[in-house]
Amino acid sequence: MKRRPNYLAGFGSLLWLFLVALPLYVLLAATLQSRNDYSENGPLGFPDNFTLDNYTNVFSSGFGQYFLNTLIVTVAVVAIVLLLVPPLAFAIVRSRGRMTTGVFRLFLLGLAIPAQAVIVPMFYVISQAGLYDNLIGVILPTAAFSLPMCALILTGVMRDITPDLYEAMAMDGAPTWRVFFQLVLPLSKGGISTISVFSALQAWNGFLFPLVLTQSESTKVITLGLYNFQTQYGMNIPGLLAAVVVSTLPVLLVYLFARRTLVQGLMGVGGK
Repeated sequence: MKRRPNYLAGFGSLLWLFLVALPLYVLLAATLQSRNDYSENGPLGFPDNFTLDNYTNVFSSGFGQYFLNTLIVTVAVVAIVLLLVPPLAFAIVRSRGRMTTGVFRLFLLGLAIPAQAVIVPMFYVISQAGLYDNLIGVILPTAAFSLPMCALILTGVMRDITPDLYEAMAMDGAPTWRVFFQLVLPLSKGGISTISVFSALQAWNGFLFPLVLTQSESTKVITLGLYNFQTQYGMNIPGLLAAVVVSTLPVLLVYLFARRTLVQGLMGVGGK
């Protein structure tokens, strides 16, 4: 049978492409023109004179320090998640004790608690611990709020490992640590990559904790540094959008290289 072209679907695809491409065009076009040209041409106008001054001004205004602080927070959060979540998920999957089940339920309860609901006691705890206006005071709560979802994802992935493999390792006399390192971790690479990307995105895009728990310029992150382009007399929109492009490039690169792993890991949340 001869297939008929679906003109309606094609029109819908072109319409969706236009809706997606238009904001990207507005974003990139604004970063390549001066502030005066942007005011004259408007957000949809094509740049008359291309310039990269907005990008150079981003780093000359101290944005490099914000970028470095964000990178430190992100790497530390991912390291904490990778250190704690795999052993926890392995214990949840292999142990049938009440304590392990209770810990898992406690982690699931963390999914229902928004950060806004605990920001005041969190501020008090961080201040009493002497970590206010310190990157460690941002890293710890960010990692804590990433642990529940990461534990849920990796637990679902480890549940897909068949019991026959565990029995084969047990018949060979392998201790628990060997089962974990030689069987579970290699078969959970997809889930580990997923929680790495998820926790990195949580840390990179974090706003509430840096806003409340930091104050000085030396501890600012990217999401707070965007405020530097707004003054009492107006807003430097081309400079602000250039900073947005710079801040989103690492996230975009991570997604492009890890999108398949991320989707596969999320599909394994529920197990078989």
